Amino acid sequence: MTSADAAGEEGVAAAEDHVSAAARSVEEGARELRDLKARARVAGGEQAIAKQHDRGKLTARERIAKLLDPDSFVETDALVRHRSHGFGIEDKRPYSDAVVTGWGTIDGRKVFVFAQDFTVFGGSLGEVMGEKICKIMDLALETGAPVIGLNDSGGARIQEGAASLAGYGYIFDRNVRSSGVIPQISAIMGPCAGGAVYSPAITDFIFMVRETSHMFITGPDVIKAVTGETVSQEELGGAMSHASKSGIAHFVAADDEDCLNQVRYLMSFLPSNNFESPPYFPPSDDPMRDCSEVLDLMPDSPNKPYDMKQIIASVFDDGEFFEVHPHWAQNILIGFSRLAGHPVGVVANQPQVLAGTLDIASSTKAARFVRFCDAFNIPLVTFVDVPGFLPGTEQEYGGIIRHGSKLLYAFSEATVPRMTVITRKAYGGAYVVMNSKHIRADVSFAWPSAEIAVMGAEGAVNVIHRKEIAGAGVPEKKRNELIHDYERRFSNPYIAAERGYVDDVIEPQETRRYLARSLDMLRSKRETIPQRKHGNIAL
Repeated sequence: MTSADAAGEEGVAAAEDHVSAAARSVEEGARELRDLKARARVAGGEQAIAKQHDRGKLTARERIAKLLDPDSFVETDALVRHRSHGFGIEDKRPYSDAVVTGWGTIDGRKVFVFAQDFTVFGGSLGEVMGEKICKIMDLALETGAPVIGLNDSGGARIQEGAASLAGYGYIFDRNVRSSGVIPQISAIMGPCAGGAVYSPAITDFIFMVRETSHMFITGPDVIKAVTGETVSQEELGGAMSHASKSGIAHFVAADDEDCLNQVRYLMSFLPSNNFESPPYFPPSDDPMRDCSEVLDLMPDSPNKPYDMKQIIASVFDDGEFFEVHPHWAQNILIGFSRLAGHPVGVVANQPQVLAGTLDIASSTKAARFVRFCDAFNIPLVTFVDVPGFLPGTEQEYGGIIRHGSKLLYAFSEATVPRMTVITRKAYGGAYVVMNSKHIRADVSFAWPSAEIAVMGAEGAVNVIHRKEIAGAGVPEKKRNELIHDYERRFSNPYIAAERGYVDDVIEPQETRRYLARSLDMLRSKRETIPQRKHGNIAL
Protein backbone atom coordinates (compact mmCIF):
# COMPACT_ATOMS: atom_id res chain seq x y z
CA MET A 1 0.00 0.00 0.00
CA THR A 2 1.41 3.35 -0.95
CA SER A 3 1.44 6.33 1.39
CA ALA A 4 -1.17 7.96 -0.84
CA ASP A 5 -3.51 5.00 -0.43
CA ALA A 6 -3.06 5.04 3.33
CA ALA A 7 -3.79 8.72 3.47
CA GLY A 8 -6.92 8.17 1.38
CA GLU A 9 -8.25 5.51 3.73
CA GLU A 10 -7.56 7.72 6.73
CA GLY A 11 -9.48 10.53 5.02
CA VAL A 12 -12.47 8.29 4.34
CA ALA A 13 -12.48 7.07 7.93
CA ALA A 14 -12.29 10.65 9.22
CA ALA A 15 -15.18 11.66 6.98
CA GLU A 16 -17.25 8.72 8.20
CA ASP A 17 -16.53 9.67 11.82
CA HIS A 18 -17.60 13.27 11.07
CA VAL A 19 -20.86 12.12 9.47
CA SER A 20 -21.51 9.79 12.39
CA ALA A 21 -20.87 12.61 14.86
CA ALA A 22 -23.17 14.91 12.89
CA ALA A 23 -25.88 12.26 12.84
CA ARG A 24 -25.54 11.83 16.57
CA SER A 25 -25.75 15.61 16.98
CA VAL A 26 -28.96 15.84 14.89
CA GLU A 27 -30.47 12.95 16.78
CA GLU A 28 -29.52 14.51 20.11
CA GLY A 29 -30.98 17.82 18.95
CA ALA A 30 -34.23 16.17 17.97
CA ARG A 31 -34.33 14.37 21.30
CA GLU A 32 -33.76 17.64 23.15
CA LEU A 33 -36.51 19.36 21.11
CA ARG A 34 -38.97 16.58 21.85
CA ASP A 35 -38.08 16.84 25.54
CA LEU A 36 -38.61 20.62 25.60
CA LYS A 37 -41.99 20.34 23.88
CA ALA A 38 -43.03 17.57 26.22
CA ARG A 39 -42.18 19.84 29.15
CA ALA A 40 -44.18 22.64 27.54
CA ARG A 41 -47.23 20.39 27.31
CA VAL A 42 -47.22 19.93 31.09
CA ALA A 43 -45.79 23.32 31.96
CA GLY A 44 -47.75 23.62 35.17
CA GLY A 45 -46.86 20.15 36.39
CA GLU A 46 -48.93 17.03 36.91
CA GLN A 47 -50.12 18.15 40.34
CA ALA A 48 -51.54 21.42 38.99
CA ILE A 49 -53.23 19.53 36.14
CA ALA A 50 -54.84 17.17 38.67
CA LYS A 51 -56.15 20.16 40.65
CA GLN A 52 -57.62 21.62 37.46
CA HIS A 53 -59.48 18.37 36.83
CA ASP A 54 -60.62 18.26 40.46
CA ARG A 55 -62.30 21.62 39.92
CA GLY A 56 -64.28 20.09 37.06
CA LYS A 57 -62.24 21.98 34.46
CA LEU A 58 -60.26 20.86 31.44
CA THR A 59 -56.72 22.04 30.84
CA ALA A 60 -55.92 24.61 28.16
CA ARG A 61 -54.70 21.99 25.70
CA GLU A 62 -57.63 19.67 26.40
CA ARG A 63 -60.00 22.54 25.67
CA ILE A 64 -58.32 23.32 22.36
CA ALA A 65 -58.43 19.65 21.38
CA LYS A 66 -62.20 19.53 21.97
CA LEU A 67 -62.85 22.89 20.28
CA LEU A 68 -60.98 22.23 17.03
CA ASP A 69 -61.21 19.51 14.41
CA PRO A 70 -59.05 16.47 15.29
CA ASP A 71 -55.32 16.92 14.57
CA SER A 72 -55.85 20.39 13.10
CA PHE A 73 -54.16 22.46 15.82
CA VAL A 74 -50.86 24.13 14.98
CA GLU A 75 -49.28 25.59 18.11
CA THR A 76 -47.23 28.77 18.12
CA ASP A 77 -44.66 29.95 20.65
CA ALA A 78 -44.63 26.68 22.58
CA LEU A 79 -41.04 27.40 23.72
CA VAL A 80 -41.60 30.97 24.85
CA ARG A 81 -40.60 31.74 28.45
CA HIS A 82 -41.00 34.87 30.54
CA ARG A 83 -37.99 37.12 31.11
CA SER A 84 -39.00 38.74 34.39
CA HIS A 85 -37.00 39.07 37.60
CA GLY A 86 -37.90 39.71 41.19
CA PHE A 87 -39.90 38.05 43.93
CA GLY A 88 -38.36 34.71 42.94
CA ILE A 89 -40.21 34.50 39.60
CA GLU A 90 -36.89 34.20 37.76
CA ASP A 91 -36.47 30.75 39.31
CA LYS A 92 -39.58 29.43 37.60
CA ARG A 93 -39.66 29.83 33.82
CA PRO A 94 -42.02 27.22 32.34
CA TYR A 95 -42.14 26.79 28.58
CA SER A 96 -45.16 28.33 26.74
CA ASP A 97 -45.80 30.52 29.80
CA ALA A 98 -49.47 30.69 30.89
CA VAL A 99 -51.24 30.57 27.53
CA VAL A 100 -51.44 28.12 24.64
CA THR A 101 -51.80 29.79 21.23
CA GLY A 102 -52.16 28.70 17.63
CA TRP A 103 -54.59 28.00 14.83
CA GLY A 104 -56.67 25.11 13.54
CA THR A 105 -60.05 24.43 11.96
CA ILE A 106 -63.69 24.11 12.99
CA ASP A 107 -65.68 22.13 10.43
CA GLY A 108 -62.77 22.65 8.07
CA ARG A 109 -62.73 26.45 8.44
CA LYS A 110 -59.66 28.23 9.82
CA VAL A 111 -59.82 29.81 13.27
CA PHE A 112 -57.23 31.21 15.66
CA VAL A 113 -57.33 30.38 19.33
CA PHE A 114 -55.65 31.22 22.61
CA ALA A 115 -56.32 29.31 25.81
CA GLN A 116 -55.15 30.67 29.13
CA ASP A 117 -53.46 27.98 31.22
CA PHE A 118 -54.52 28.18 34.87
CA THR A 119 -51.96 25.52 35.81
CA VAL A 120 -49.14 28.02 35.11
CA PHE A 121 -49.01 31.02 37.46
CA GLY A 122 -52.80 30.75 37.82
CA GLY A 123 -53.17 31.80 34.19
CA SER A 124 -52.02 35.30 35.14
CA LEU A 125 -51.15 37.64 32.30
CA GLY A 126 -47.59 38.87 32.02
CA GLU A 127 -45.58 40.60 29.32
CA VAL A 128 -44.70 37.49 27.30
CA MET A 129 -48.20 36.03 27.60
CA GLY A 130 -49.65 39.29 26.29
CA GLU A 131 -47.23 39.19 23.36
CA LYS A 132 -48.31 35.64 22.48
CA ILE A 133 -51.99 36.58 22.48
CA CYS A 134 -51.36 39.73 20.43
CA LYS A 135 -49.38 37.78 17.84
CA ILE A 136 -52.32 35.41 17.32
CA MET A 137 -54.79 38.28 17.14
CA ASP A 138 -52.64 40.03 14.54
CA LEU A 139 -52.48 36.86 12.42
CA ALA A 140 -56.25 36.43 12.68
CA LEU A 141 -56.87 40.00 11.50
CA GLU A 142 -54.33 39.78 8.69
CA THR A 143 -55.66 36.48 7.35
CA GLY A 144 -59.36 37.24 7.90
CA ALA A 145 -60.22 34.46 10.33
CA PRO A 146 -62.16 34.39 13.64
CA VAL A 147 -60.33 34.46 16.95
CA ILE A 148 -61.57 32.49 19.95
CA GLY A 149 -60.28 33.20 23.45
CA LEU A 150 -60.61 30.58 26.20
CA ASN A 151 -60.27 32.59 29.41
CA ASP A 152 -59.14 31.06 32.71
CA SER A 153 -56.93 33.54 34.50
CA GLY A 154 -56.22 34.93 37.93
CA GLY A 155 -55.67 38.39 36.42
CA ALA A 156 -52.56 40.51 35.97
CA ARG A 157 -49.22 38.98 37.02
CA ILE A 158 -48.40 41.07 40.06
CA GLN A 159 -44.68 40.30 39.91
CA GLU A 160 -44.44 42.02 36.53
CA GLY A 161 -46.15 45.26 37.51
CA ALA A 162 -46.77 47.74 34.70
CA ALA A 163 -45.64 45.28 32.02
CA SER A 164 -48.64 43.07 32.72
CA LEU A 165 -51.01 46.03 32.57
CA ALA A 166 -49.49 47.05 29.25
CA GLY A 167 -50.26 43.57 27.95
CA TYR A 168 -53.96 44.11 28.64
CA GLY A 169 -53.88 47.44 26.84
CA TYR A 170 -52.30 45.92 23.73
CA ILE A 171 -54.97 43.19 23.70
CA PHE A 172 -57.82 45.71 24.13
CA ASP A 173 -56.50 47.76 21.22
CA ARG A 174 -56.53 44.71 18.96
CA ASN A 175 -60.04 43.80 20.11
CA VAL A 176 -61.25 47.21 19.00
CA ARG A 177 -59.42 47.17 15.66
CA SER A 178 -60.74 43.68 14.90
CA SER A 179 -64.33 44.57 15.83
CA GLY A 180 -66.62 44.24 12.82
CA VAL A 181 -63.79 42.77 10.73
CA ILE A 182 -63.46 39.25 12.15
CA PRO A 183 -65.74 37.48 14.63
CA GLN A 184 -64.33 37.50 18.17
CA ILE A 185 -65.63 34.96 20.65
CA SER A 186 -64.81 34.66 24.36
CA ALA A 187 -65.38 31.59 26.50
CA ILE A 188 -65.04 32.28 30.23
CA MET A 189 -64.01 28.94 31.69
CA GLY A 190 -62.61 30.02 35.04
CA PRO A 191 -61.93 33.31 36.84
CA CYS A 192 -61.84 36.56 34.87
CA ALA A 193 -61.46 39.61 37.09
CA GLY A 194 -60.33 43.22 37.13
CA GLY A 195 -59.00 44.63 33.88
CA ALA A 196 -59.15 41.17 32.30
CA VAL A 197 -62.93 41.45 31.87
CA TYR A 198 -62.74 44.22 29.28
CA SER A 199 -61.30 42.15 26.47
CA PRO A 200 -64.23 39.68 26.55
CA ALA A 201 -66.65 42.60 26.93
CA ILE A 202 -65.45 44.07 23.62
CA THR A 203 -65.75 40.74 21.77
CA ASP A 204 -68.91 39.73 19.94
CA PHE A 205 -70.13 36.84 22.10
CA ILE A 206 -69.38 35.62 25.62
CA PHE A 207 -69.92 32.06 26.82
CA MET A 208 -69.80 31.21 30.54
CA VAL A 209 -69.75 27.89 32.38
CA ARG A 210 -72.04 27.32 35.35
CA GLU A 211 -70.31 27.35 38.76
CA THR A 212 -66.73 27.28 37.43
CA SER A 213 -66.56 30.65 35.63
CA HIS A 214 -66.75 34.10 37.21
CA MET A 215 -66.42 37.68 35.94
CA PHE A 216 -66.24 40.83 38.04
CA ILE A 217 -64.36 44.11 38.26
CA THR A 218 -63.90 43.85 42.03
CA GLY A 219 -64.26 40.63 43.98
CA PRO A 220 -66.41 39.86 47.02
CA ASP A 221 -63.63 40.69 49.51
CA VAL A 222 -63.07 44.17 48.07
CA ILE A 223 -66.82 44.84 47.94
CA LYS A 224 -67.19 43.82 51.59
CA ALA A 225 -64.25 46.02 52.64
CA VAL A 226 -65.49 49.08 50.75
CA THR A 227 -69.29 48.84 50.99
CA GLY A 228 -69.88 46.30 53.74
CA GLU A 229 -71.97 44.21 51.34
CA THR A 230 -71.58 40.44 51.59
CA VAL A 231 -71.90 38.54 48.33
CA SER A 232 -70.61 35.20 47.06
CA GLN A 233 -68.48 34.82 43.92
CA GLU A 234 -71.28 32.95 42.16
CA GLU A 235 -73.91 35.52 43.06
CA LEU A 236 -71.66 38.42 42.12
CA GLY A 237 -70.14 37.19 38.88
CA GLY A 238 -71.37 33.69 38.10
CA ALA A 239 -72.71 32.56 34.75
CA MET A 240 -76.40 32.93 35.55
CA SER A 241 -75.92 36.32 37.22
CA HIS A 242 -74.33 37.69 34.07
CA ALA A 243 -76.74 35.84 31.78
CA SER A 244 -79.93 37.01 33.51
CA LYS A 245 -79.08 40.27 35.31
CA SER A 246 -76.21 42.16 33.70
CA GLY A 247 -76.58 40.79 30.18
CA ILE A 248 -72.82 40.31 29.92
CA ALA A 249 -73.01 36.59 29.10
CA HIS A 250 -74.75 35.60 25.87
CA PHE A 251 -74.66 31.85 26.49
CA VAL A 252 -74.47 29.59 29.55
CA ALA A 253 -72.97 26.09 29.40
CA ALA A 254 -73.26 23.17 31.81
CA ASP A 255 -69.54 22.34 31.69
CA ASP A 256 -66.40 22.90 29.63
CA GLU A 257 -67.29 20.37 26.96
CA ASP A 258 -70.80 21.78 26.50
CA CYS A 259 -69.33 25.28 26.22
CA LEU A 260 -66.90 24.28 23.48
CA ASN A 261 -69.62 22.43 21.56
CA GLN A 262 -71.78 25.57 21.69
CA VAL A 263 -68.90 27.67 20.34
CA ARG A 264 -68.53 25.24 17.43
CA TYR A 265 -72.29 25.47 16.77
CA LEU A 266 -72.21 29.27 16.78
CA MET A 267 -69.40 29.22 14.23
CA SER A 268 -71.69 27.36 11.78
CA PHE A 269 -73.72 30.58 11.40
CA LEU A 270 -70.85 33.05 11.06
CA PRO A 271 -68.62 34.06 8.14
CA SER A 272 -64.87 34.14 8.64
CA ASN A 273 -64.69 37.89 8.14
CA ASN A 274 -66.67 40.93 7.02
CA PHE A 275 -65.92 40.36 3.33
CA GLU A 276 -67.42 36.88 3.24
CA SER A 277 -70.98 35.61 3.26
CA PRO A 278 -72.08 33.32 6.11
CA PRO A 279 -71.76 29.59 5.39
CA TYR A 280 -74.48 27.99 3.27
CA PHE A 281 -75.73 24.45 3.89
CA PRO A 282 -78.04 22.81 1.32
CA PRO A 283 -81.44 22.62 3.05
CA SER A 284 -83.31 19.39 3.66
CA ASP A 285 -86.39 21.46 4.57
CA ASP A 286 -88.41 22.63 1.53
CA PRO A 287 -88.22 26.45 1.39
CA MET A 288 -91.66 26.54 -0.26
CA ARG A 289 -93.48 24.46 2.33
CA ASP A 290 -96.48 25.77 4.26
CA CYS A 291 -96.08 26.49 7.96
CA SER A 292 -99.73 25.86 8.78
CA GLU A 293 -99.06 25.21 12.45
CA VAL A 294 -98.76 28.96 13.05
CA LEU A 295 -102.53 29.20 12.59
CA ASP A 296 -103.03 27.18 15.76
CA LEU A 297 -100.42 29.15 17.68
CA MET A 298 -102.10 32.54 17.38
CA PRO A 299 -104.85 33.16 19.98
CA ASP A 300 -108.23 34.55 18.97
CA SER A 301 -108.01 37.42 21.46
CA PRO A 302 -105.48 40.16 20.64
CA ASN A 303 -104.77 40.49 24.36
CA LYS A 304 -103.74 36.89 24.94
CA PRO A 305 -100.03 36.02 24.88
CA TYR A 306 -98.43 33.37 22.72
CA ASP A 307 -94.91 32.03 22.36
CA MET A 308 -93.10 33.74 19.49
CA LYS A 309 -90.41 31.03 19.65
CA GLN A 310 -92.94 28.58 18.27
CA ILE A 311 -93.66 30.90 15.34
CA ILE A 312 -89.93 31.13 14.63
CA ALA A 313 -89.49 27.36 14.83
CA SER A 314 -92.32 26.87 12.36
CA VAL A 315 -90.99 29.32 9.79
CA PHE A 316 -87.26 28.50 9.62
CA ASP A 317 -85.33 25.46 8.41
CA ASP A 318 -85.90 22.37 10.57
CA GLY A 319 -87.22 24.48 13.45
CA GLU A 320 -83.66 25.63 14.15
CA PHE A 321 -83.22 28.69 16.37
CA PHE A 322 -79.96 29.25 18.26
CA GLU A 323 -81.13 31.84 20.75
CA VAL A 324 -78.71 34.50 21.95
CA HIS A 325 -79.21 36.00 25.43
CA PRO A 326 -82.05 33.57 26.29
CA HIS A 327 -82.02 34.56 29.99
CA TRP A 328 -81.85 38.36 29.72
CA ALA A 329 -84.46 40.87 28.51
CA GLN A 330 -86.78 38.05 27.56
CA ASN A 331 -89.41 40.40 26.14
CA ILE A 332 -87.37 40.35 22.94
CA LEU A 333 -85.88 37.35 21.16
CA ILE A 334 -82.65 37.37 19.18
CA GLY A 335 -80.73 34.51 17.63
CA PHE A 336 -79.69 32.64 14.51
CA SER A 337 -81.77 30.47 12.19
CA ARG A 338 -81.45 29.24 8.62
CA LEU A 339 -83.75 30.05 5.72
CA ALA A 340 -83.36 27.96 2.57
CA GLY A 341 -79.93 26.98 3.89
CA HIS A 342 -78.73 30.55 4.50
CA PRO A 343 -78.03 31.85 8.03
CA VAL A 344 -80.23 34.76 9.15
CA GLY A 345 -80.40 36.84 12.30
CA VAL A 346 -83.84 36.85 13.93
CA VAL A 347 -85.23 39.68 16.07
CA ALA A 348 -88.73 39.22 17.49
CA ASN A 349 -90.96 40.62 20.21
CA GLN A 350 -92.03 38.02 22.77
CA PRO A 351 -95.68 38.56 23.82
CA GLN A 352 -95.25 36.13 26.72
CA VAL A 353 -92.98 38.57 28.59
CA LEU A 354 -94.09 42.13 29.42
CA ALA A 355 -96.56 41.77 26.53
CA GLY A 356 -93.61 42.15 24.15
CA THR A 357 -93.03 45.81 25.00
CA LEU A 358 -89.64 47.38 24.37
CA ASP A 359 -87.70 48.54 27.43
CA ILE A 360 -84.13 49.60 28.20
CA ALA A 361 -82.62 46.12 28.36
CA SER A 362 -84.43 44.68 25.33
CA SER A 363 -83.55 47.69 23.17
CA THR A 364 -79.87 47.39 24.04
CA LYS A 365 -79.90 43.61 23.58
CA ALA A 366 -81.45 43.76 20.12
CA ALA A 367 -79.43 46.76 18.95
CA ARG A 368 -76.07 45.11 19.50
CA PHE A 369 -77.24 41.94 17.77
CA VAL A 370 -78.52 43.88 14.76
CA ARG A 371 -75.19 45.68 14.45
CA PHE A 372 -73.28 42.38 14.64
CA CYS A 373 -75.40 40.86 11.87
CA ASP A 374 -74.97 43.96 9.74
CA ALA A 375 -71.18 43.93 10.22
CA PHE A 376 -70.94 40.30 9.10
CA ASN A 377 -73.38 40.21 6.19
CA ILE A 378 -76.06 38.19 7.97
CA PRO A 379 -79.60 39.06 6.72
CA LEU A 380 -82.14 40.15 9.32
CA VAL A 381 -85.70 38.89 9.79
CA THR A 382 -87.92 40.74 12.26
CA PHE A 383 -91.20 39.53 13.75
CA VAL A 384 -93.28 42.36 15.18
CA ASP A 385 -95.88 42.17 17.93
CA VAL A 386 -95.17 45.26 20.01
CA PRO A 387 -97.76 47.32 21.93
CA GLY A 388 -95.22 50.09 22.61
CA PHE A 389 -92.40 51.03 24.95
CA LEU A 390 -92.71 49.95 28.58
CA PRO A 391 -94.12 52.92 30.54
CA GLY A 392 -92.98 54.04 34.00
CA THR A 393 -90.68 56.41 35.85
CA GLU A 394 -88.02 53.72 36.22
CA GLN A 395 -87.77 53.44 32.45
CA GLU A 396 -87.84 57.20 31.85
CA TYR A 397 -85.26 57.98 34.53
CA GLY A 398 -83.14 55.08 33.34
CA GLY A 399 -82.95 56.61 29.85
CA ILE A 400 -85.42 54.65 27.73
CA ILE A 401 -85.28 57.48 25.18
CA ARG A 402 -81.53 57.05 24.75
CA HIS A 403 -81.52 53.26 24.95
CA GLY A 404 -84.55 52.86 22.71
CA SER A 405 -82.84 54.99 20.09
CA LYS A 406 -80.02 52.44 19.92
CA LEU A 407 -82.34 49.92 18.27
CA LEU A 408 -83.71 52.57 15.92
CA TYR A 409 -80.14 53.54 15.00
CA ALA A 410 -79.04 49.93 14.52
CA PHE A 411 -81.85 49.04 12.13
CA SER A 412 -81.58 52.33 10.25
CA GLU A 413 -77.85 51.99 9.56
CA ALA A 414 -78.01 48.30 8.61
CA THR A 415 -77.35 47.60 4.92
CA VAL A 416 -77.88 43.82 4.93
CA PRO A 417 -81.15 42.38 3.58
CA ARG A 418 -83.89 43.32 6.07
CA MET A 419 -87.29 41.61 6.15
CA THR A 420 -90.20 42.24 8.52
CA VAL A 421 -93.33 40.27 9.39
CA ILE A 422 -96.02 42.01 11.47
CA THR A 423 -97.96 39.29 13.25
CA ARG A 424 -100.23 41.34 15.50
CA LYS A 425 -99.76 44.62 17.37
CA ALA A 426 -97.58 47.31 15.84
CA TYR A 427 -98.25 50.41 17.90
CA GLY A 428 -96.63 53.82 18.03
CA GLY A 429 -92.94 54.58 17.90
CA ALA A 430 -92.10 51.01 18.88
CA TYR A 431 -93.59 49.83 15.56
CA VAL A 432 -91.40 52.28 13.65
CA VAL A 433 -88.30 51.18 15.59
CA MET A 434 -88.89 47.47 14.88
CA ASN A 435 -87.47 47.50 11.35
CA SER A 436 -90.47 49.17 9.73
CA LYS A 437 -90.68 50.16 6.09
CA HIS A 438 -90.25 53.77 7.23
CA ILE A 439 -86.64 53.11 8.26
CA ARG A 440 -85.89 51.28 5.01
CA ALA A 441 -86.78 47.66 5.65
CA ASP A 442 -86.44 46.00 2.26
CA VAL A 443 -89.66 44.01 2.46
CA SER A 444 -92.47 44.17 5.00
CA PHE A 445 -95.34 41.70 5.26
CA ALA A 446 -98.35 41.74 7.54
CA TRP A 447 -100.66 38.98 8.65
CA PRO A 448 -104.43 39.68 8.56
CA SER A 449 -104.27 39.87 12.39
CA ALA A 450 -101.86 42.84 12.25
CA GLU A 451 -102.87 46.09 13.95
CA ILE A 452 -100.82 49.07 12.79
CA ALA A 453 -101.85 52.15 14.78
CA VAL A 454 -100.63 54.84 17.13
CA MET A 455 -102.02 52.90 20.09
CA GLY A 456 -104.65 50.35 21.08
CA ALA A 457 -108.32 51.09 20.40
CA GLU A 458 -109.35 51.63 24.01
CA GLY A 459 -106.50 54.03 24.73
CA ALA A 460 -107.08 55.86 21.47
CA VAL A 461 -110.78 56.43 22.27
CA ASN A 462 -109.84 57.72 25.73
CA VAL A 463 -107.55 60.28 24.11
CA ILE A 464 -109.70 61.26 21.13
CA HIS A 465 -112.88 61.63 23.20
CA ARG A 466 -111.31 62.68 26.47
CA LYS A 467 -113.41 65.86 26.77
CA GLU A 468 -116.69 63.99 26.44
CA ILE A 469 -115.48 61.27 28.81
CA ALA A 470 -114.23 63.78 31.37
CA GLY A 471 -117.31 66.02 31.04
CA ALA A 472 -120.84 64.73 30.86
CA GLY A 473 -119.47 61.26 30.29
CA VAL A 474 -119.95 58.84 27.46
CA PRO A 475 -122.42 55.98 27.92
CA GLU A 476 -120.76 52.60 28.01
CA LYS A 477 -122.64 51.51 24.90
CA LYS A 478 -121.45 54.58 23.00
CA ARG A 479 -117.91 54.10 24.24
CA ASN A 480 -117.93 50.51 23.02
CA GLU A 481 -119.18 51.70 19.63
CA LEU A 482 -116.31 54.19 19.44
CA ILE A 483 -113.82 51.47 20.34
CA HIS A 484 -115.31 49.14 17.75
CA ASP A 485 -115.14 51.88 15.12
CA TYR A 486 -111.46 52.52 15.88
CA GLU A 487 -110.75 48.79 15.71
CA ARG A 488 -112.57 48.56 12.38
CA ARG A 489 -110.45 51.35 10.97
CA PHE A 490 -107.06 50.51 12.45
CA SER A 491 -107.03 46.98 13.90
CA ASN A 492 -106.21 45.54 10.51
CA PRO A 493 -103.31 45.94 8.09
CA TYR A 494 -105.24 47.19 5.07
CA ILE A 495 -104.94 50.95 5.67
CA ALA A 496 -101.16 50.49 5.89
CA ALA A 497 -101.24 48.32 2.77
CA GLU A 498 -103.16 51.01 0.88
CA ARG A 499 -100.35 53.44 1.60
CA GLY A 500 -97.58 50.98 0.79
CA TYR A 501 -96.36 50.83 4.39
CA VAL A 502 -96.43 47.05 4.06
CA ASP A 503 -95.61 45.33 0.78
CA ASP A 504 -98.31 42.73 1.11
CA VAL A 505 -100.80 41.18 3.49
CA ILE A 506 -100.13 37.46 3.51
CA GLU A 507 -101.72 34.38 5.01
CA PRO A 508 -99.65 33.24 8.02
CA GLN A 509 -98.99 29.77 6.61
CA GLU A 510 -97.30 31.38 3.58
CA THR A 511 -94.74 33.24 5.66
CA ARG A 512 -91.86 30.84 5.00
CA ARG A 513 -92.14 30.90 1.23
CA TYR A 514 -92.53 34.71 1.12
CA LEU A 515 -89.41 35.15 3.23
CA ALA A 516 -87.45 32.56 1.24
CA ARG A 517 -88.30 34.22 -2.05
CA SER A 518 -87.51 37.65 -0.63
CA LEU A 519 -84.13 36.49 0.67
CA ASP A 520 -83.28 35.02 -2.71
CA MET A 521 -84.17 38.33 -4.35
CA LEU A 522 -82.17 40.38 -1.81
CA ARG A 523 -78.98 38.33 -1.92
CA SER A 524 -77.57 40.71 -4.55
CA LYS A 525 -78.47 43.80 -2.51
CA ARG A 526 -75.75 46.46 -2.49
CA GLU A 527 -76.23 49.68 -0.57
CA THR A 528 -73.75 52.51 -0.22
CA ILE A 529 -73.76 54.90 2.72
CA PRO A 530 -72.39 58.46 2.87
CA GLN A 531 -68.65 58.61 3.46
CA ARG A 532 -67.81 59.30 7.08
CA LYS A 533 -65.46 58.15 9.81
CA HIS A 534 -68.32 56.65 11.81
CA GLY A 535 -71.71 57.62 13.16
CA ASN A 536 -72.38 58.67 16.73
CA ILE A 537 -74.81 56.13 18.18
CA ALA A 538 -76.49 57.23 21.42
CA LEU A 539 -74.46 55.08 23.77
